[in-house]
Amino acid sequence: MPPSPAGPPPADGLLSAARRNLRELAQGLSHASHPPTPLFADSPRRWLRLLPYALVLALTAIFVPVTITVLISDYGVPGGLAGALAVGQAAPMLMLAHRPLQAWWIVFTADVVGAVVLLGQGLRPDALWPWTPPGLVGYLFVLLALGLRESRRTVIGVWLATGTACLLLFLVRPSHGNSSALLLFVLGGVALVIGAAVRERSDAQRRLVEQETISEAERAQRTLLEERTRIARELHDVVAHHMSVITVQADSAPYRVEGLSEEARAEFASIAAGARESLAEMRRLLSVLRSDSSRGELAPQPGLDRAQQLVEATVRAGLPAELSLASDVREALERGGVPQAVDLSAYRIVQEALANVVRHAPGARTRVSVTVRDGHLTVLVVNDRPEKPGSPLETSGTGHGLVGMRERVRLTGGTLDTGPLPDGGFRVAARLPLPPPLPPSASATSEEP
Repeated sequence: MPPSPAGPPPADGLLSAARRNLRELAQGLSHASHPPTPLFADSPRRWLRLLPYALVLALTAIFVPVTITVLISDYGVPGGLAGALAVGQAAPMLMLAHRPLQAWWIVFTADVVGAVVLLGQGLRPDALWPWTPPGLVGYLFVLLALGLRESRRTVIGVWLATGTACLLLFLVRPSHGNSSALLLFVLGGVALVIGAAVRERSDAQRRLVEQETISEAERAQRTLLEERTRIARELHDVVAHHMSVITVQADSAPYRVEGLSEEARAEFASIAAGARESLAEMRRLLSVLRSDSSRGELAPQPGLDRAQQLVEATVRAGLPAELSLASDVREALERGGVPQAVDLSAYRIVQEALANVVRHAPGARTRVSVTVRDGHLTVLVVNDRPEKPGSPLETSGTGHGLVGMRERVRLTGGTLDTGPLPDGGFRVAARLPLPPPLPPSASATSEEP
């Protein structure tokens, strides 16, 4: 038994492909591939949005009277008929700004009708036919507008329809045919190719800009998430310390306090169990935030007591910097009046600000000051204009360092103010809230063992 064929015969396949291509071309000629919006409609410049309308008005104002004059003087067409043909061949140019495909249908039909009309007018041997000179040039403008707006399928369909019309008109009267038919077919293809190339290049640039915008947004989001993860890992050490103290105090309370009832002992045991459970949950969450290859830092988290070391390291890197740490800040640090989260955030803000100065304003004199005012810890980092000519100075506020500063300030409920200075420098100011000071009696009680 002979094997059944794997597919249709080659002739049937070619025929079906030809029918499919013809359907696509017909659909391209009947349906515009873009909404009826003019070129440069999305431009922020008003003159650029009005430019297509000005161009089509100028083309129409030029080609309508020129076509009438040529038809009357060179082809002997009566004035009324010449005016009607000129309106059909040139007036639709007003539609090129927003509906070029519909304009082409009208101009194409009017040009074919005009070619038939000219046959009965007794053409001179040297007269161009089937297309008149203004009709040929105007048709090229129509094709150029089509190439700028329509899809490749529509452009190919228009070009083939133009070539078919040229061929049929030549076959009707070969004796009157001359180079205008071939000239329109060749130049029309060139105009369509130029318009399509410009359109595709514009579309590629637009897609590239959109992709760059999406990539920049994704990059900013990734930077934000990385900084939040880093803050969460550092915050674990701060919170874990307090939770560990609560657990130890709750576990040791029955031994330190005499005469506790069973209810009080059970309450302390419940507090200790809750604190231990919270620590376990926190460690599990931290293990999710860490990558498989990362290891926990064993060194204690830095604070403002190490700000002087940070400034000295910056000076060794070639940046003239100085630190002003107010006496009330030192006192607050010594008595534990600055929460660990605020202390760590203030240190990181100074660190990121100095790093930004080193990267973007090398050699600029920098001043760091930390003060306590109105219940807030104020961190101020100001750098002068860089001494090196042409040194970049970051003023956009979209870098990784500024993102980290904002996240840390949000963590503590404070405010951040960044921006360039009139003299060319840059300023970073953070206000981090501090808890209200304890009354003397409560402070003495908390210090007792």
